[in-house]
Amino acid sequence: MEGFQATPDDGGIAKRLWVKFKNESLCALYTPFIVCLASGTLDSKSFLHCISQDVYFLQAFAQAYELAEDFADDDEDKEAIRDLRKRVLRKLKDQDDLVREWGFELPNNSTCDSATVRYTDFLLATAAGKVEGEKFTGKIVTPFEKTRLAAYALSVIAPCMRLYSFLSKEIKSVLVPEENNNIYERWIDCLCSESFEAYASRIEDLLDKLSVCLTGEELDVVERLYHQAMKLELEFISAQPITQSTVTPISQVQEPAGCNLTMFCDFDMTCSAVDSSALLADVAIIAAAKSDLDDCETLYPRVSAADLRATWSNLSSKYIEEYEQCIESIIPSEAVGRFDYEGLCKALEQLSDFERSANDMVVRSGVLRGLSQEDIKRAGERLIFQNGCKNIFQEILGTENLHADVHVLSYCWSGDLIRSAFSSAGVLPVLNVHSNELPYEGSVTTGDMIKKMESPMDKLQAFNDILKSRESNSKHTTVYVGGSVGDLLCLLNADVGIVIGLSAGLRRLGEQFGISFVPLFSGLVTKQRELAEGGLKGMSGILYTVSSWSEIHAFILGL
Repeated sequence: MEGFQATPDDGGIAKRLWVKFKNESLCALYTPFIVCLASGTLDSKSFLHCISQDVYFLQAFAQAYELAEDFADDDEDKEAIRDLRKRVLRKLKDQDDLVREWGFELPNNSTCDSATVRYTDFLLATAAGKVEGEKFTGKIVTPFEKTRLAAYALSVIAPCMRLYSFLSKEIKSVLVPEENNNIYERWIDCLCSESFEAYASRIEDLLDKLSVCLTGEELDVVERLYHQAMKLELEFISAQPITQSTVTPISQVQEPAGCNLTMFCDFDMTCSAVDSSALLADVAIIAAAKSDLDDCETLYPRVSAADLRATWSNLSSKYIEEYEQCIESIIPSEAVGRFDYEGLCKALEQLSDFERSANDMVVRSGVLRGLSQEDIKRAGERLIFQNGCKNIFQEILGTENLHADVHVLSYCWSGDLIRSAFSSAGVLPVLNVHSNELPYEGSVTTGDMIKKMESPMDKLQAFNDILKSRESNSKHTTVYVGGSVGDLLCLLNADVGIVIGLSAGLRRLGEQFGISFVPLFSGLVTKQRELAEGGLKGMSGILYTVSSWSEIHAFILGL
Protein backbone atom coordinates (compact mmCIF):
# COMPACT_ATOMS: atom_id res chain seq x y z
CA MET A 1 0.00 0.00 0.00
CA GLU A 2 1.47 3.35 -1.05
CA GLY A 3 -0.26 5.31 1.68
CA PHE A 4 -3.74 6.66 2.28
CA GLN A 5 -4.06 9.14 -0.57
CA ALA A 6 -6.90 11.61 -0.88
CA THR A 7 -8.83 12.03 -4.09
CA PRO A 8 -10.70 15.23 -4.99
CA ASP A 9 -14.22 13.88 -4.55
CA ASP A 10 -14.08 11.49 -1.59
CA GLY A 11 -14.21 14.04 1.27
CA GLY A 12 -11.92 14.27 4.26
CA ILE A 13 -10.09 11.39 5.84
CA ALA A 14 -12.66 11.04 8.66
CA LYS A 15 -15.50 10.46 6.23
CA ARG A 16 -13.45 8.09 4.08
CA LEU A 17 -12.41 5.98 7.07
CA TRP A 18 -15.98 5.79 8.36
CA VAL A 19 -17.17 4.59 4.96
CA LYS A 20 -14.30 2.09 4.74
CA PHE A 21 -15.09 0.48 8.09
CA LYS A 22 -18.86 0.99 8.16
CA ASN A 23 -19.56 -2.72 7.61
CA GLU A 24 -17.87 -3.41 10.94
CA SER A 25 -19.99 -0.78 12.65
CA LEU A 26 -23.10 -2.52 11.27
CA CYS A 27 -22.12 -5.56 13.31
CA ALA A 28 -22.73 -3.64 16.54
CA LEU A 29 -26.43 -3.55 15.70
CA TYR A 30 -26.63 -7.32 16.21
CA THR A 31 -25.11 -7.40 19.70
CA PRO A 32 -27.53 -8.48 22.44
CA PHE A 33 -27.14 -5.10 24.15
CA ILE A 34 -28.20 -3.04 21.12
CA VAL A 35 -31.03 -5.37 20.06
CA CYS A 36 -32.47 -5.42 23.59
CA LEU A 37 -32.02 -1.65 23.89
CA ALA A 38 -33.81 -1.00 20.59
CA SER A 39 -36.66 -3.32 21.58
CA GLY A 40 -37.09 -1.52 24.90
CA THR A 41 -36.70 -4.79 26.79
CA LEU A 42 -33.14 -4.29 28.06
CA ASP A 43 -32.84 -4.88 31.79
CA SER A 44 -32.32 -1.50 33.47
CA LYS A 45 -29.33 -2.83 35.43
CA SER A 46 -27.59 -3.67 32.15
CA PHE A 47 -28.33 -0.18 30.82
CA LEU A 48 -27.08 1.57 33.96
CA HIS A 49 -23.96 -0.57 34.01
CA CYS A 50 -23.15 0.58 30.49
CA ILE A 51 -23.91 4.24 31.27
CA SER A 52 -21.75 4.05 34.39
CA GLN A 53 -18.75 3.51 32.13
CA ASP A 54 -19.26 6.94 30.57
CA VAL A 55 -17.33 8.64 33.34
CA TYR A 56 -14.17 6.68 32.49
CA PHE A 57 -14.54 7.45 28.80
CA LEU A 58 -15.16 11.15 29.47
CA GLN A 59 -12.15 11.41 31.78
CA ALA A 60 -9.96 9.82 29.12
CA PHE A 61 -11.37 12.16 26.44
CA ALA A 62 -10.61 15.17 28.63
CA GLN A 63 -6.99 14.07 29.16
CA ALA A 64 -6.54 13.29 25.48
CA TYR A 65 -7.94 16.68 24.45
CA GLU A 66 -5.61 18.41 26.91
CA LEU A 67 -2.59 16.71 25.34
CA ALA A 68 -3.87 17.34 21.81
CA GLU A 69 -4.41 21.03 22.59
CA ASP A 70 -0.82 21.31 23.75
CA PHE A 71 0.42 19.56 20.59
CA ALA A 72 -1.66 21.64 18.14
CA ASP A 73 0.45 24.34 16.50
CA ASP A 74 -2.28 26.58 15.13
CA ASP A 75 -4.11 28.89 17.57
CA GLU A 76 -7.43 28.19 15.87
CA ASP A 77 -6.87 24.44 16.25
CA LYS A 78 -5.97 24.90 19.92
CA GLU A 79 -9.19 26.83 20.49
CA ALA A 80 -11.26 24.16 18.72
CA ILE A 81 -9.73 21.37 20.82
CA ARG A 82 -10.18 23.45 23.98
CA ASP A 83 -13.90 23.80 23.20
CA LEU A 84 -14.20 20.02 22.75
CA ARG A 85 -12.55 19.51 26.12
CA LYS A 86 -14.88 22.02 27.79
CA ARG A 87 -17.88 20.10 26.44
CA VAL A 88 -16.55 16.86 27.92
CA LEU A 89 -15.90 18.48 31.29
CA ARG A 90 -19.44 19.92 31.35
CA LYS A 91 -20.87 16.51 30.59
CA LEU A 92 -18.79 14.95 33.37
CA LYS A 93 -20.15 17.54 35.80
CA ASP A 94 -23.75 17.12 34.64
CA GLN A 95 -23.72 13.34 34.12
CA ASP A 96 -25.86 12.47 37.15
CA ASP A 97 -28.47 15.12 36.32
CA LEU A 98 -28.61 14.03 32.70
CA VAL A 99 -29.19 10.39 33.64
CA ARG A 100 -32.01 11.49 35.97
CA GLU A 101 -33.58 13.35 33.04
CA TRP A 102 -33.60 10.05 31.17
CA GLY A 103 -35.52 8.54 34.08
CA PHE A 104 -32.73 6.60 35.81
CA GLU A 105 -30.39 6.85 38.79
CA LEU A 106 -26.73 5.88 38.44
CA PRO A 107 -25.39 3.36 40.97
CA ASN A 108 -23.31 4.86 43.79
CA ASN A 109 -20.33 2.67 43.07
CA SER A 110 -19.06 1.49 39.71
CA THR A 111 -15.86 -0.12 38.52
CA CYS A 112 -14.09 0.31 35.23
CA ASP A 113 -14.68 -2.69 32.94
CA SER A 114 -11.76 -4.38 31.21
CA ALA A 115 -13.22 -3.46 27.81
CA THR A 116 -13.37 0.18 28.92
CA VAL A 117 -9.77 0.00 30.10
CA ARG A 118 -8.58 -1.34 26.76
CA TYR A 119 -10.09 1.59 24.87
CA THR A 120 -9.11 4.34 27.34
CA ASP A 121 -5.55 3.01 27.71
CA PHE A 122 -5.21 2.92 23.94
CA LEU A 123 -6.51 6.49 23.64
CA LEU A 124 -4.23 7.92 26.34
CA ALA A 125 -1.17 6.08 25.05
CA THR A 126 -1.84 7.45 21.56
CA ALA A 127 -2.40 10.99 22.86
CA ALA A 128 0.91 10.77 24.73
CA GLY A 129 2.79 9.81 21.56
CA LYS A 130 3.11 6.09 22.21
CA VAL A 131 2.10 5.00 18.73
CA GLU A 132 3.24 1.71 17.28
CA GLY A 133 5.60 2.26 14.37
CA GLU A 134 6.23 5.90 15.30
CA LYS A 135 9.51 6.99 16.89
CA PHE A 136 10.01 10.37 18.49
CA THR A 137 13.55 11.08 19.61
CA GLY A 138 13.78 13.09 22.80
CA LYS A 139 11.35 15.93 23.45
CA ILE A 140 8.66 16.52 20.86
CA VAL A 141 9.31 20.11 19.84
CA THR A 142 8.76 20.68 16.13
CA PRO A 143 5.32 21.95 14.99
CA PHE A 144 5.13 19.07 12.53
CA GLU A 145 5.64 16.43 15.25
CA LYS A 146 3.08 18.13 17.48
CA THR A 147 0.43 18.41 14.78
CA ARG A 148 0.89 14.76 13.90
CA LEU A 149 0.26 13.67 17.50
CA ALA A 150 -2.85 15.85 17.76
CA ALA A 151 -4.20 14.19 14.61
CA TYR A 152 -3.41 10.75 16.01
CA ALA A 153 -5.32 11.49 19.24
CA LEU A 154 -8.41 12.67 17.35
CA SER A 155 -8.28 9.61 15.05
CA VAL A 156 -8.97 7.48 18.15
CA ILE A 157 -11.84 9.65 19.41
CA ALA A 158 -13.62 10.29 16.08
CA PRO A 159 -14.85 6.71 15.38
CA CYS A 160 -16.29 6.41 18.88
CA MET A 161 -18.50 9.46 18.45
CA ARG A 162 -19.52 8.61 14.89
CA LEU A 163 -20.38 5.03 15.91
CA TYR A 164 -22.77 6.18 18.66
CA SER A 165 -24.38 8.70 16.33
CA PHE A 166 -24.89 5.96 13.74
CA LEU A 167 -26.23 3.38 16.20
CA SER A 168 -28.68 5.79 17.81
CA LYS A 169 -30.12 6.78 14.42
CA GLU A 170 -30.50 3.14 13.39
CA ILE A 171 -32.27 2.39 16.68
CA LYS A 172 -34.48 5.44 16.30
CA SER A 173 -35.54 4.28 12.85
CA VAL A 174 -37.03 1.02 14.22
CA LEU A 175 -38.96 2.59 17.11
CA VAL A 176 -42.71 2.61 16.66
CA PRO A 177 -43.73 6.29 17.04
CA GLU A 178 -47.31 5.66 18.13
CA GLU A 179 -46.29 3.20 20.86
CA ASN A 180 -43.79 5.36 22.78
CA ASN A 181 -43.04 2.46 25.11
CA ASN A 182 -39.24 2.28 24.91
CA ILE A 183 -37.96 3.45 28.29
CA TYR A 184 -34.59 4.30 26.74
CA GLU A 185 -35.98 6.63 24.07
CA ARG A 186 -34.83 9.81 25.82
CA TRP A 187 -31.24 8.53 25.91
CA ILE A 188 -31.53 7.51 22.26
CA ASP A 189 -32.90 10.97 21.41
CA CYS A 190 -29.94 12.55 23.16
CA LEU A 191 -27.51 10.70 20.87
CA CYS A 192 -29.68 11.52 17.84
CA SER A 193 -29.75 15.20 18.69
CA GLU A 194 -28.36 17.99 16.53
CA SER A 195 -25.90 18.92 19.28
CA PHE A 196 -24.41 15.42 19.42
CA GLU A 197 -24.18 15.28 15.63
CA ALA A 198 -22.48 18.69 15.63
CA TYR A 199 -20.01 17.44 18.27
CA ALA A 200 -19.14 14.35 16.22
CA SER A 201 -18.78 16.46 13.06
CA ARG A 202 -16.49 19.00 14.80
CA ILE A 203 -14.13 16.20 15.81
CA GLU A 204 -14.10 14.85 12.25
CA ASP A 205 -13.58 18.31 10.72
CA LEU A 206 -10.66 18.94 13.03
CA LEU A 207 -9.15 15.54 12.22
CA ASP A 208 -9.44 16.39 8.52
CA LYS A 209 -7.69 19.72 9.04
CA LEU A 210 -4.87 18.31 11.14
CA SER A 211 -4.31 15.49 8.63
CA VAL A 212 -3.83 17.75 5.61
CA CYS A 213 -0.08 18.08 6.12
CA LEU A 214 0.55 14.39 6.88
CA THR A 215 2.46 12.11 4.53
CA GLY A 216 0.99 8.96 3.01
CA GLU A 217 2.70 6.80 5.65
CA GLU A 218 1.37 8.98 8.45
CA LEU A 219 -2.13 8.81 7.01
CA ASP A 220 -1.75 5.03 7.11
CA VAL A 221 -1.04 5.38 10.84
CA VAL A 222 -4.21 7.49 11.20
CA GLU A 223 -6.17 4.74 9.44
CA ARG A 224 -4.69 2.04 11.65
CA LEU A 225 -5.46 4.00 14.83
CA TYR A 226 -9.01 4.77 13.65
CA HIS A 227 -9.65 1.11 12.85
CA GLN A 228 -8.24 -0.12 16.14
CA ALA A 229 -10.34 2.40 18.08
CA MET A 230 -13.42 1.25 16.17
CA LYS A 231 -12.70 -2.39 17.06
CA LEU A 232 -12.15 -1.56 20.73
CA GLU A 233 -15.44 0.34 20.88
CA LEU A 234 -17.26 -2.59 19.24
CA GLU A 235 -15.67 -4.92 21.80
CA PHE A 236 -16.95 -2.65 24.57
CA ILE A 237 -20.54 -2.83 23.25
CA SER A 238 -20.30 -6.58 22.74
CA ALA A 239 -18.95 -7.08 26.27
CA GLN A 240 -21.89 -5.43 28.03
CA PRO A 241 -23.41 -7.96 30.47
CA ILE A 242 -26.89 -9.20 29.54
CA THR A 243 -28.95 -11.27 31.97
CA GLN A 244 -32.01 -11.90 29.78
CA SER A 245 -32.62 -14.34 26.94
CA THR A 246 -31.88 -12.85 23.53
CA VAL A 247 -32.49 -13.74 19.89
CA THR A 248 -28.95 -12.92 18.78
CA PRO A 249 -26.32 -14.14 18.23
CA ILE A 250 -27.52 -17.64 17.42
CA SER A 251 -24.31 -19.26 18.67
CA GLN A 252 -24.72 -17.87 22.20
CA VAL A 253 -27.59 -19.88 23.60
CA GLN A 254 -28.59 -20.83 27.10
CA GLU A 255 -28.97 -24.58 26.52
CA PRO A 256 -26.05 -26.52 28.08
CA ALA A 257 -25.91 -28.86 25.09
CA GLY A 258 -25.35 -25.94 22.75
CA CYS A 259 -27.09 -24.68 19.66
CA ASN A 260 -27.96 -26.91 16.71
CA LEU A 261 -27.73 -24.86 13.52
CA THR A 262 -28.57 -26.08 10.05
CA MET A 263 -27.41 -23.44 7.59
CA PHE A 264 -28.27 -23.42 3.90
CA CYS A 265 -26.82 -21.16 1.27
CA ASP A 266 -27.05 -20.43 -2.42
CA PHE A 267 -23.74 -20.21 -4.30
CA ASP A 268 -23.80 -18.01 -7.41
CA MET A 269 -23.56 -14.32 -6.49
CA THR A 270 -24.41 -15.21 -2.89
CA CYS A 271 -21.11 -16.85 -1.98
CA SER A 272 -19.29 -16.16 -5.23
CA ALA A 273 -18.52 -12.73 -6.66
CA VAL A 274 -18.93 -14.08 -10.23
CA ASP A 275 -21.51 -16.31 -11.90
CA SER A 276 -20.33 -19.92 -12.17
CA SER A 277 -21.67 -20.35 -15.71
CA ALA A 278 -19.55 -17.40 -16.87
CA LEU A 279 -16.57 -18.97 -15.14
CA LEU A 280 -17.13 -22.30 -16.89
CA ALA A 281 -17.48 -20.41 -20.18
CA ASP A 282 -14.04 -18.91 -19.59
CA VAL A 283 -12.61 -22.36 -18.88
CA ALA A 284 -14.10 -23.71 -22.11
CA ILE A 285 -12.93 -20.78 -24.27
CA ILE A 286 -9.39 -20.83 -22.87
CA ALA A 287 -9.21 -24.59 -23.47
CA ALA A 288 -10.44 -24.09 -27.04
CA ALA A 289 -7.85 -21.37 -27.63
CA LYS A 290 -5.09 -23.72 -26.52
CA SER A 291 -6.54 -26.44 -28.72
CA ASP A 292 -6.41 -24.07 -31.72
CA LEU A 293 -2.63 -24.09 -31.38
CA ASP A 294 -2.31 -27.78 -30.59
CA ASP A 295 -2.06 -30.53 -33.22
CA CYS A 296 -2.70 -33.45 -30.84
CA GLU A 297 -5.80 -35.58 -31.16
CA THR A 298 -8.84 -34.92 -28.94
CA LEU A 299 -11.77 -37.02 -27.82
CA TYR A 300 -14.33 -34.69 -29.39
CA PRO A 301 -14.60 -32.63 -32.58
CA ARG A 302 -12.76 -29.36 -32.20
CA VAL A 303 -14.57 -26.04 -31.95
CA SER A 304 -12.55 -22.87 -32.41
CA ALA A 305 -12.33 -20.42 -29.52
CA ALA A 306 -14.08 -17.77 -31.64
CA ASP A 307 -17.01 -20.08 -32.44
CA LEU A 308 -17.27 -21.19 -28.83
CA ARG A 309 -17.27 -17.59 -27.60
CA ALA A 310 -20.05 -16.74 -30.04
CA THR A 311 -22.09 -19.76 -28.93
CA TRP A 312 -21.73 -18.84 -25.26
CA SER A 313 -22.71 -15.26 -26.02
CA ASN A 314 -25.84 -16.36 -27.88
CA LEU A 315 -26.83 -18.78 -25.11
CA SER A 316 -26.34 -16.11 -22.46
CA SER A 317 -28.32 -13.45 -24.34
CA LYS A 318 -31.16 -15.87 -25.08
CA TYR A 319 -31.30 -17.03 -21.45
CA ILE A 320 -31.44 -13.48 -20.06
CA GLU A 321 -34.14 -12.40 -22.50
CA GLU A 322 -36.35 -15.45 -21.97
CA TYR A 323 -35.80 -15.47 -18.20
CA GLU A 324 -37.05 -11.89 -17.96
CA GLN A 325 -40.05 -12.79 -20.10
CA CYS A 326 -40.80 -15.78 -17.88
CA ILE A 327 -40.61 -13.68 -14.71
CA GLU A 328 -42.92 -11.07 -16.22
CA SER A 329 -45.42 -13.78 -17.12
CA ILE A 330 -45.61 -15.21 -13.59
CA ILE A 331 -45.91 -11.89 -11.72
CA PRO A 332 -49.56 -11.11 -10.89
CA SER A 333 -50.80 -7.91 -12.50
CA GLU A 334 -51.98 -6.78 -9.06
CA ALA A 335 -50.55 -7.52 -5.64
CA VAL A 336 -52.50 -10.27 -3.86
CA GLY A 337 -52.68 -8.24 -0.64
CA ARG A 338 -51.74 -11.18 1.59
CA PHE A 339 -49.02 -13.80 1.72
CA ASP A 340 -49.95 -16.35 -0.96
CA TYR A 341 -47.54 -19.29 -0.64
CA GLU A 342 -49.60 -21.62 -2.84
CA GLY A 343 -49.85 -19.03 -5.59
CA LEU A 344 -46.10 -18.45 -5.43
CA CYS A 345 -45.44 -22.20 -5.74
CA LYS A 346 -47.61 -22.44 -8.84
CA ALA A 347 -45.83 -19.48 -10.40
CA LEU A 348 -42.40 -20.92 -9.64
CA GLU A 349 -43.37 -24.23 -11.23
CA GLN A 350 -43.53 -22.32 -14.54
CA LEU A 351 -40.07 -20.92 -13.83
CA SER A 352 -38.87 -24.46 -13.10
CA ASP A 353 -39.99 -25.59 -16.54
CA PHE A 354 -38.05 -22.72 -18.09
CA GLU A 355 -34.86 -23.51 -16.14
CA ARG A 356 -34.95 -27.18 -17.18
CA SER A 357 -35.47 -26.20 -20.81
CA ALA A 358 -32.53 -23.76 -20.60
CA ASN A 359 -30.24 -26.48 -19.26
CA ASP A 360 -31.33 -28.84 -22.05
CA MET A 361 -30.40 -26.15 -24.55
CA VAL A 362 -26.93 -25.79 -23.00
CA VAL A 363 -26.34 -29.54 -23.19
CA ARG A 364 -27.49 -29.71 -26.83
CA SER A 365 -25.16 -26.88 -27.79
CA GLY A 366 -22.11 -28.93 -26.79
CA VAL A 367 -20.40 -26.03 -25.01
CA LEU A 368 -19.80 -28.15 -21.90
CA ARG A 369 -17.96 -30.83 -23.87
CA GLY A 370 -14.22 -31.30 -23.54
CA LEU A 371 -13.56 -29.33 -20.32
CA SER A 372 -10.66 -30.64 -18.27
CA GLN A 373 -11.52 -31.66 -14.72
CA GLU A 374 -8.22 -30.17 -13.61
CA ASP A 375 -9.05 -26.84 -15.29
CA ILE A 376 -12.46 -26.75 -13.60
CA LYS A 377 -10.93 -27.41 -10.19
CA ARG A 378 -8.24 -24.80 -10.78
CA ALA A 379 -10.91 -22.25 -11.70
CA GLY A 380 -12.73 -23.06 -8.46
CA GLU A 381 -9.58 -22.58 -6.41
CA ARG A 382 -9.15 -19.12 -7.91
CA LEU A 383 -12.80 -18.13 -7.57
CA ILE A 384 -13.38 -14.84 -5.76
CA PHE A 385 -15.83 -15.02 -2.85
CA GLN A 386 -18.06 -12.27 -1.58
CA ASN A 387 -16.27 -10.37 1.18
CA GLY A 388 -16.61 -12.17 4.51
CA CYS A 389 -18.30 -15.28 3.09
CA LYS A 390 -15.45 -17.77 3.51
CA ASN A 391 -14.71 -16.57 7.03
CA ILE A 392 -18.20 -17.20 8.31
CA PHE A 393 -18.22 -20.81 7.07
CA GLN A 394 -14.82 -21.42 8.62
CA GLU A 395 -15.92 -20.01 11.96
CA ILE A 396 -19.35 -21.66 12.02
CA LEU A 397 -17.83 -25.08 11.42
CA GLY A 398 -15.07 -24.41 13.97
CA THR A 399 -17.12 -22.93 16.82
CA GLU A 400 -17.43 -25.00 19.98
CA ASN A 401 -20.95 -25.54 21.33
CA LEU A 402 -22.38 -24.71 17.91
CA HIS A 403 -23.40 -28.00 16.35
CA ALA A 404 -23.57 -26.77 12.77
CA ASP A 405 -24.52 -28.53 9.58
CA VAL A 406 -23.88 -26.43 6.45
CA HIS A 407 -25.33 -27.11 2.99
CA VAL A 408 -24.84 -25.29 -0.31
CA LEU A 409 -27.82 -25.62 -2.68
CA SER A 410 -26.93 -24.43 -6.16
CA TYR A 411 -28.01 -24.45 -9.81
CA CYS A 412 -24.31 -24.52 -10.70
CA TRP A 413 -23.55 -27.02 -13.48
CA SER A 414 -20.39 -28.33 -11.80
CA GLY A 415 -20.23 -29.56 -8.24
CA ASP A 416 -16.46 -29.92 -8.70
CA LEU A 417 -16.21 -26.17 -9.20
CA ILE A 418 -18.02 -25.44 -5.93
CA ARG A 419 -16.14 -28.11 -3.96
CA SER A 420 -12.83 -26.82 -5.24
CA ALA A 421 -13.76 -23.25 -4.27
CA PHE A 422 -14.66 -24.24 -0.72
CA SER A 423 -11.70 -26.60 -0.47
CA SER A 424 -9.46 -23.55 -0.81
CA ALA A 425 -11.39 -22.07 2.12
CA GLY A 426 -10.57 -25.12 4.26
CA VAL A 427 -14.18 -26.13 5.01
CA LEU A 428 -14.46 -29.35 3.02
CA PRO A 429 -15.44 -32.14 3.53
CA VAL A 430 -17.65 -30.89 6.39
CA LEU A 431 -19.56 -28.56 4.07
CA ASN A 432 -22.15 -30.34 1.92
CA VAL A 433 -22.62 -29.40 -1.74
CA HIS A 434 -25.88 -30.12 -3.58
CA SER A 435 -25.73 -29.13 -7.25
CA ASN A 436 -25.63 -30.46 -10.79
CA GLU A 437 -22.58 -32.40 -11.98
CA LEU A 438 -20.63 -32.63 -15.22
CA PRO A 439 -19.86 -36.27 -16.07
CA TYR A 440 -16.38 -37.14 -17.33
CA GLU A 441 -14.89 -39.55 -19.80
CA GLY A 442 -11.44 -40.00 -18.39
CA SER A 443 -10.71 -36.51 -17.06
CA VAL A 444 -12.64 -34.61 -19.75
CA THR A 445 -16.32 -33.61 -19.65
CA THR A 446 -18.68 -35.42 -22.02
CA GLY A 447 -20.91 -32.38 -22.59
CA ASP A 448 -23.81 -33.94 -20.71
CA MET A 449 -25.09 -32.85 -17.30
CA ILE A 450 -26.24 -34.87 -14.30
CA LYS A 451 -29.26 -32.76 -13.39
CA LYS A 452 -29.91 -32.65 -9.65
CA MET A 453 -30.68 -29.01 -8.94
CA GLU A 454 -32.44 -27.12 -11.72
CA SER A 455 -35.37 -25.32 -10.17
CA PRO A 456 -36.86 -23.74 -7.03
CA MET A 457 -38.75 -27.02 -6.53
CA ASP A 458 -35.52 -29.04 -6.63
CA LYS A 459 -33.98 -26.76 -4.02
CA LEU A 460 -37.01 -27.07 -1.78
CA GLN A 461 -37.00 -30.86 -2.11
CA ALA A 462 -33.33 -31.01 -1.12
CA PHE A 463 -34.01 -28.59 1.75
CA ASN A 464 -36.86 -30.74 3.11
CA ASP A 465 -34.93 -34.00 2.68
CA ILE A 466 -32.04 -32.60 4.69
CA LEU A 467 -34.34 -31.45 7.48
CA LYS A 468 -36.02 -34.87 7.63
CA SER A 469 -32.63 -36.51 8.18
CA ARG A 470 -31.91 -34.47 11.33
CA GLU A 471 -32.32 -35.85 14.82
CA SER A 472 -35.93 -35.24 15.79
CA ASN A 473 -35.25 -35.11 19.53
CA SER A 474 -33.06 -32.00 19.40
CA LYS A 475 -33.91 -28.36 18.78
CA HIS A 476 -32.60 -26.97 15.50
CA THR A 477 -32.48 -23.50 14.03
CA THR A 478 -32.50 -23.29 10.25
CA VAL A 479 -31.02 -20.33 8.39
CA TYR A 480 -31.14 -19.96 4.62
CA VAL A 481 -29.04 -17.31 2.84
CA GLY A 482 -29.84 -16.54 -0.79
CA GLY A 483 -30.44 -13.79 -3.27
CA SER A 484 -32.27 -15.16 -6.29
CA VAL A 485 -35.84 -16.08 -7.24
CA GLY A 486 -34.81 -19.74 -7.14
CA ASP A 487 -34.15 -19.42 -3.39
CA LEU A 488 -37.58 -18.02 -2.47
CA LEU A 489 -39.27 -21.22 -1.32
CA CYS A 490 -36.32 -22.30 0.82
CA LEU A 491 -35.99 -18.80 2.26
CA LEU A 492 -39.64 -18.87 3.30
CA ASN A 493 -39.44 -22.34 4.85
CA ALA A 494 -36.35 -21.65 6.95
CA ASP A 495 -36.66 -20.35 10.51
CA VAL A 496 -34.71 -17.33 9.31
CA GLY A 497 -34.58 -16.53 5.60
CA ILE A 498 -31.90 -13.94 4.78
CA VAL A 499 -31.74 -12.20 1.42
CA ILE A 500 -28.34 -10.72 0.66
CA GLY A 501 -28.10 -8.01 -1.96
CA LEU A 502 -31.85 -7.72 -2.57
CA SER A 503 -32.48 -7.17 -6.28
CA ALA A 504 -35.36 -5.08 -7.60
CA GLY A 505 -36.71 -8.09 -9.53
CA LEU A 506 -36.76 -10.37 -6.50
CA ARG A 507 -38.44 -7.69 -4.40
CA ARG A 508 -41.07 -7.03 -7.06
CA LEU A 509 -41.96 -10.70 -7.50
CA GLY A 510 -42.03 -11.35 -3.76
CA GLU A 511 -44.13 -8.35 -2.87
CA GLN A 512 -46.74 -9.22 -5.51
CA PHE A 513 -47.26 -12.51 -3.63
CA GLY A 514 -47.45 -10.78 -0.25
CA ILE A 515 -43.85 -11.35 0.92
CA SER A 516 -42.45 -8.67 3.22
CA PHE A 517 -38.75 -7.78 3.04
CA VAL A 518 -37.54 -6.45 6.38
CA PRO A 519 -34.01 -5.35 7.34
CA LEU A 520 -32.54 -8.03 9.60
CA PHE A 521 -31.88 -5.64 12.47
CA SER A 522 -35.47 -4.41 12.47
CA GLY A 523 -36.75 -7.99 12.35
CA LEU A 524 -34.60 -9.03 15.30
CA VAL A 525 -35.83 -6.08 17.36
CA THR A 526 -39.41 -7.24 16.74
CA LYS A 527 -38.51 -10.82 17.68
CA GLN A 528 -36.81 -9.60 20.86
CA ARG A 529 -40.02 -7.83 21.88
CA GLU A 530 -42.00 -11.00 21.21
CA LEU A 531 -39.56 -13.04 23.27
CA ALA A 532 -39.95 -10.64 26.19
CA GLU A 533 -43.74 -10.88 25.86
CA GLY A 534 -43.72 -14.64 26.30
CA GLY A 535 -42.72 -16.32 23.05
CA LEU A 536 -41.79 -15.90 19.43
CA LYS A 537 -44.59 -15.72 16.91
CA GLY A 538 -44.61 -17.22 13.47
CA MET A 539 -43.19 -14.86 10.85
CA SER A 540 -44.80 -16.39 7.74
CA GLY A 541 -44.08 -14.44 4.59
CA ILE A 542 -41.31 -12.32 6.11
CA LEU A 543 -37.76 -12.39 4.75
CA TYR A 544 -34.82 -10.47 6.19
CA THR A 545 -32.45 -8.35 4.15
CA VAL A 546 -28.77 -7.61 4.70
CA SER A 547 -26.18 -5.71 2.70
CA SER A 548 -23.16 -7.84 3.57
CA TRP A 549 -21.90 -11.09 5.06
CA SER A 550 -20.63 -9.06 8.02
CA GLU A 551 -24.21 -8.68 9.24
CA ILE A 552 -24.84 -12.42 8.88
CA HIS A 553 -21.62 -13.12 10.81
CA ALA A 554 -22.69 -10.83 13.65
CA PHE A 555 -26.19 -12.36 13.77
CA ILE A 556 -24.97 -15.96 13.91
CA LEU A 557 -21.61 -15.71 15.69
CA GLY A 558 -21.47 -12.28 17.31
CA LEU A 559 -18.51 -9.94 17.11
